[in-house]
Amino acid sequence: MTDPRMHVNEEPRNDFMDVAIGFGATFGFFFLVALVATIIELFV
Repeated sequence: MTDPRMHVNEEPRNDFMDVAIGFGATFGFFFLVALVATIIELFV
C-alpha cells in the first residue's frame, strides 16, 4: 500500500459538491425510471 503522505491531489475539487451532484444525479435517474414504470403501468 502506498504512503498517503506521498499522494498529491493534482485536481483539488469540492467534495461536498461532488457528493451533492452525484446524489442528485442518482436520485434523478431512479426517479425517472420509477416515473416511466408508473406511466407504463397506467397505460398498459
